[in-house]
Amino acid sequence: MAAEIRDVVEQYVALVGKGATDEIVALYAEDAVVEDPVGTEPHRGHEAIRKFYAAIEGLEKRTELITARISGSSAAFHFSVVTTVGDNEVELSPIDVMTFADGKITDMKAYWSQEDFIFRTA
Repeated sequence: MAAEIRDVVEQYVALVGKGATDEIVALYAEDAVVEDPVGTEPHRGHEAIRKFYAAIEGLEKRTELITARISGSSAAFHFSVVTTVGDNEVELSPIDVMTFADGKITDMKAYWSQEDFIFRTA
């Protein structure tokens, strides 16, 4: 189970970098819940999750998995997303916690805040 969860986490990070909304949504169970960042209104079900990820689909970005820990049916992982906007880059390195069932993400919580953004000239 741990290898399967790690594979989904790696796919997720790679797909966020590609902006592949439908492929990201396919990693989630039909009734999954996404809270990104924690404390905001959760996105429930494929339609709401698709709208959430579609907002970043057209952005130029790259991602990297920094570390992941898997325990039982859950994973906590730290990754970075660097988005290029003109001559500038914006980096965010959230910590996500996911719960899995039958190989699909059932719940995702992303831990980050506005203070975590790093701005720099590309």
